[in-house]
Amino acid sequence: MKRVEAPKAPIKIQEITYHNHTRIDPYYWMNDRENPEVIQYLNKENDFLKANLAHTEPLQEKLYLEMKNRIKEDDESVPYYRDGYFYYTKFVKGGEYPVFCRKKDALQNREEVLLDVNQIAEGHEYFNVNAITLSYDQQLLAHAEDNIGRRIYTIKVKDLSTDTILTDEITEVTGNMVWANDNKTLFYSKQDPNTLRAFQVYRHTLGTPQEEDILVYEEADETFTCHVAKSKSKDFVFIVSESTVSSETRYLDAHQPTSSFQLIQERERDLEYSVEHFEDHFLILTNHQKASNYKLVKTPVANPQKEHWQDVVPHHQDTLLEGFEVFKQYLVLEERTNGLTKIQIMPWDGTESHYITFDDPTYTAWLGYNPQFDTTSLRFGYNSLTTPSSTYDYDMEVREKELLKQQEIQGGYDPSQYQSERTWAIAPDGTRVPISLVYKMDTFKKDGSNPLLQYAYGSYGFSTDAVFSSNRLSLLDRGFVFAIAHIRGGQEMGRHWYDDGKMLKKQNTFTDFIACSEHLINERYTSSKKLFAMGGSAGGMLMGTVINMRPELYQGVIAAVPFVDVVTTMLDESIPLTTGEFDEWGNPKSKDYYDYMLAYSPYDNVESKDYPHLLVTSGLHDSQVQYWEPTKWVAKLRDKKTDKNLLLLYTNMDAGHGGASGRFHALKETAMDYAFLIDLAAQT
Repeated sequence: MKRVEAPKAPIKIQEITYHNHTRIDPYYWMNDRENPEVIQYLNKENDFLKANLAHTEPLQEKLYLEMKNRIKEDDESVPYYRDGYFYYTKFVKGGEYPVFCRKKDALQNREEVLLDVNQIAEGHEYFNVNAITLSYDQQLLAHAEDNIGRRIYTIKVKDLSTDTILTDEITEVTGNMVWANDNKTLFYSKQDPNTLRAFQVYRHTLGTPQEEDILVYEEADETFTCHVAKSKSKDFVFIVSESTVSSETRYLDAHQPTSSFQLIQERERDLEYSVEHFEDHFLILTNHQKASNYKLVKTPVANPQKEHWQDVVPHHQDTLLEGFEVFKQYLVLEERTNGLTKIQIMPWDGTESHYITFDDPTYTAWLGYNPQFDTTSLRFGYNSLTTPSSTYDYDMEVREKELLKQQEIQGGYDPSQYQSERTWAIAPDGTRVPISLVYKMDTFKKDGSNPLLQYAYGSYGFSTDAVFSSNRLSLLDRGFVFAIAHIRGGQEMGRHWYDDGKMLKKQNTFTDFIACSEHLINERYTSSKKLFAMGGSAGGMLMGTVINMRPELYQGVIAAVPFVDVVTTMLDESIPLTTGEFDEWGNPKSKDYYDYMLAYSPYDNVESKDYPHLLVTSGLHDSQVQYWEPTKWVAKLRDKKTDKNLLLLYTNMDAGHGGASGRFHALKETAMDYAFLIDLAAQT
């Protein structure tokens, strides 16, 4: 393997003192993307990576073509029906971006192109449309676009009746928006220009300049964000304020957009609720009265405060109620039990409820987009580690499901060649932690000889479900096992799974992951010489912590946009996301949290010892994990580590947290990741 001299970052000592404790940060100076010295260093790191992976470039190209060729280029989604139109999204051959379309009355009728993102993305290295929304009469389309990757959007409006873009342009916003029912009023949320916290809601009237937009709500609490939403009935616009542990919702008659928003229930710490409208009631998903796994209540629209809340679906200790969908005759619940998702159908008339049945040992199912109210048909999605993404319609009356579409894998895919499993590791405190696995049967030997990629996230209550990936076949077909560690900090096993993996219990996330690694080695799915780990963002922090704790377990690690400088970032309230996450990580201005976070913060715990091979990825315009965190971390690791293993930093100079945009351009980064793993596996 070609070795070239690694970049050496200048050391410029910065002392950071808090709670009478001083930390030495030799790379604090990197916190300035306008500094030419920073850009020069990032370019040197990119050059170093390119030189060290040069011998894998033929493999990267092969992987890229493999993954690209599995994608059906001229593909389209299953249409959904909404008020006289069938809507769908399609991709055209050679196109990186979606084309939004519809047909009036019947699928045999003429296609109307609502928005071709390929056209508006021309000339941009990065481009993303994060939202589109239709007016009440379906003749106006608003979309939000970002051509940098920092998730700061511009809203534009198209008149579909004349196929023209209006002069209205709303800049520097979150992209979150809803129409009122007068077909001329648009509510949208706006972020603080420095912290990027969504904290304001404005009302815009078509044909007027943005400077005349009316501020209708401002969220003063810096630990909260706010956004707008609309009821399925289309009768109400909601302003939702929320923090990690509490929420508050206001509502307005969508037919009277200049009227005042009314409060449903004022915020209380540890009270969370979300709202939908049904007839003369609001239906509310809430943890009220210690319903840690949530319950569903109803309350009159005229008197929505919590003293009027009545249980519709009570709290269950062993079932997490994740969401619901309202129909005229049915209430549909999205649940999670023992780590698996379930869909329950409950008739409003009180007759027997039932569940949709699924067969895979580990899978995920979710409610699709269901805009129609008076129907017995439920749209839902399903896939597993061996089943490509599938769209179903389920007749709730006759209890039959119809497969409308399954993701087509070009070149062929035979699911019978692959095996998925679920196994359980035992954490240090005795907790059983589920692991989902998949491998190709003819390349797998349970003797420790297979390379294995262990993935996890483990934060924010985000459940990492067992989903199919056509890209992943490039690893499985080369003998890799892929494993998802469903560690605490997610919500796979219920709300307690999240609560036991955050704040002063965050260490459980890391020790769970290590326990899963040890289990996979002990059960001979792999060995430490063949074990690889991967995580991104908060999952990147996970990677940084576990390689500080148990570096000998892993041959190689990929840390994508990793949140690794935990204490310094959480002390800086000017950085995006900081204030809203005090109830996730803790506020280090409190000494208890300062000491606890300092004990696991990856950057602060880099030591002079051997580390695994490491590939770190970053985005210069990242608004969620600032580029300097992974950059500083790599610089410090270079200075401290005692091994001769690879340490590579790739910074996408044109993108943000999500990496490259487009269907195919992003595959080049995946190909680089996979080539890094495959090349290392071949050397052991």
